[in-house]
Amino acid sequence: MNWLNSEAFVVFGQHILWSDMIGNTIGLLALALGWRRSILTWPAQLLSGIVLVGAYASAHLSGGVGKQLLVIGVAAWGWWQWNRGKQQAQDGSLAVRFATWKERGLLLAGAALGTLAVGGLFTLYPSLSWSPWADAYIFVGTLVAMVAQARGLIEFWFAWLLVDLVGVPLAFHSGLAFSGLVYVVYFALVVWGMRDWWLRSRTVPALEGAHA
Repeated sequence: MNWLNSEAFVVFGQHILWSDMIGNTIGLLALALGWRRSILTWPAQLLSGIVLVGAYASAHLSGGVGKQLLVIGVAAWGWWQWNRGKQQAQDGSLAVRFATWKERGLLLAGAALGTLAVGGLFTLYPSLSWSPWADAYIFVGTLVAMVAQARGLIEFWFAWLLVDLVGVPLAFHSGLAFSGLVYVVYFALVVWGMRDWWLRSRTVPALEGAHA
C-alpha cells in the first residue's frame, strides 16, 4: 500500500499525494452527504479517515494521524446515533436543531480544555508535531464538530468553519496541497449546509404540529 503515499502529480509546484487526494475526495463526499442528512455520511467519513491516516503520517503530523483515528471511531458512533434517532422528526427524516446554551457551553469548554491538553502534549514532545498548537486545535475541533453532527446540532457547521480557518494554511505548509484545496471547498459546502440545516430546524416544529 506504499503507493498511497506516492506522488500522484504536481500542480503549480505542489506535490499531490494519492492518499491526500483520495482521502479528501471521500471526505468531501461525506460532508456533502452530511449536508443532505444522509446516513451514508458516516461510512464515507470512516473510509476517508482510514486513507488519510497514511497522508498525515507521511507529513509528520501526529495530531492529524490522531484526528483521523478519532474520525474512524466517532464515525462509527455517529452512524449508530443516526440509526437510533432516525425517527426523531415526524416526517421520518433526521431531526436537526440548535444546541441549548448548556450544550454550547460544554462544547466550548471541551474544545478549549482539549486544545490546551493536546497542544501541551505536543509541545512537551516536539517529535509528535512540528506545529503543535495548530495541530491540536484541528484535532480537538474535528472531534467537537463530529460529536455535534452526531447529535444533529446545527452548531457542528460553525465548528467546521473554525477548523477550516486553521486547516487551510496548515495543510499547505505541511505539503498536503490537496488537503488545503479541499478545505477551501469545505468552506463553501459548510456555508450552504449551515443554511440548509437552519431552514430544516425551522420546519420541524411545523411538521410535528401537523401530526399532533
